[in-house]
Amino acid sequence: MNQMQNILCEKSILWSERDEIKTAQTYLESAEALYNQYMKEDGNPPLDPSEHFMAEEDKLTDQERSKRFEKAYTHTLYYLAQVYQHLEMIEKAAQYCHTTLKRQLEYCGYYPVEWALNAATLSQYYLSKQCFMESRHCLAAASVIFSQAEQVPSAEDNETEQDQQDLRQRKAEIARCWIKYCLNLLQSARKLLEDNIGELDPDRQLELKAQRKKEEDEKEKGRKKAVLFGTSDICDSVLAMEEKVSSVYPLDFQEAREIFLVGQNYVQEAKEFFQVDGYVTDHIEIVQDHSALFKVLAFFEEDYERRCKMHKRRIDMLEPIYADLNPQYYLLISRQLQFELADTYYEMMDLKVAIGNRLEELDSHTIKKINSLAQLAIKYYELFLDSLRNPDKVFPEELEEDVLRPAMVAKFHIARLYGKLITSDSKKQLENMQTSLEYYTFLVDYCEKYPDAVRAIETELELSKEMVGLLPTRMERLRAKLCPFI
Repeated sequence: MNQMQNILCEKSILWSERDEIKTAQTYLESAEALYNQYMKEDGNPPLDPSEHFMAEEDKLTDQERSKRFEKAYTHTLYYLAQVYQHLEMIEKAAQYCHTTLKRQLEYCGYYPVEWALNAATLSQYYLSKQCFMESRHCLAAASVIFSQAEQVPSAEDNETEQDQQDLRQRKAEIARCWIKYCLNLLQSARKLLEDNIGELDPDRQLELKAQRKKEEDEKEKGRKKAVLFGTSDICDSVLAMEEKVSSVYPLDFQEAREIFLVGQNYVQEAKEFFQVDGYVTDHIEIVQDHSALFKVLAFFEEDYERRCKMHKRRIDMLEPIYADLNPQYYLLISRQLQFELADTYYEMMDLKVAIGNRLEELDSHTIKKINSLAQLAIKYYELFLDSLRNPDKVFPEELEEDVLRPAMVAKFHIARLYGKLITSDSKKQLENMQTSLEYYTFLVDYCEKYPDAVRAIETELELSKEMVGLLPTRMERLRAKLCPFI
């Protein structure tokens, strides 16, 4: 029986090496069916192939036979997980990967670092399905099992500096998975709570809090039975790890902050290894995730001044990186940073306008701050748009699909920003209105010329059409006031 299972697995490996994945799948599924049939009909561990050449007194105990038999079946499931992954049967691959990991712990057949990385990778699948409890469990188990590798004394003769470096890298990779977990949980909560203008909806917040009290406990009890990893001692460590971060949607600032702080701790851990000197792309991605954590936390903050300070933290971490980046080698990342910086300044400007609207009269300091933020937002949006120009500095007549929406949003926001600039100089005001009109007109004209672009910017286009209709009249009124002085 054991030998037959091994032969089927070996054949599957040979076929997979020839890129005949479907044939490999057939052999592996046959091996799986063979195991299930044997366990149903017999259930006792079969003789190990090596026992045919052993003296009677040297033969294996039932316990050792069972261990070897189950290990062989675990290999079958491991290969099946890889085959399903290759065939893009993602859900089935994740299911078999999870079962493999559980069995490896159960029969102590694993290498801690490899097991931890596989569990962390599986967590990202659950994250994509918004199964946060399962994702957290995989990550908690990954951290616990990885700690076993860290406990091995570093002074071993066969351990090199490269081994230690690899260990630090794997730890940082698991930390990055934790960052994604915290970020996705916060962002998903935001989607549930935001109203049609992107602000927190208090009624929806109360409704979700009431709903959570009724449902969450029972829901977690039922689902956990299917996903728990490990023996009782490992389970205790994993559960203790899980208690450090929630797996339910945060519904207010305090709950969001607790998740944010966990994510931020893992940002620092990941950055210890992925430093800008040697890991430019990885380092910047981690900083971008850190910025995204601040952005989503700001959504839960009711105080506009404190919200502004959170966005300022984002500016402080992104601007130095952008300043040191050579766009010739890192064009895509450079564009991402330009757009994010522009958007952050734009949000800060909106918040300062909202704060100013609460005052009886705008003071000179607030006016100066609003104008400064608006001009900085315009600067970075323009840098982003300039990056789309060809070597002759000509803006593309038709935009590529991947930059269409960002470019149109940049144009729309610049138009709006020129309309927000505050000045007592009527001529300057007229100039700003004219510039604003030109950007709004660009959107309208572009969509008339390329109708397929409309679906990417429906809301912005509708507002642009309104402004193209309104601005000329406002400008005429302003010109009429200026006439006696011209």
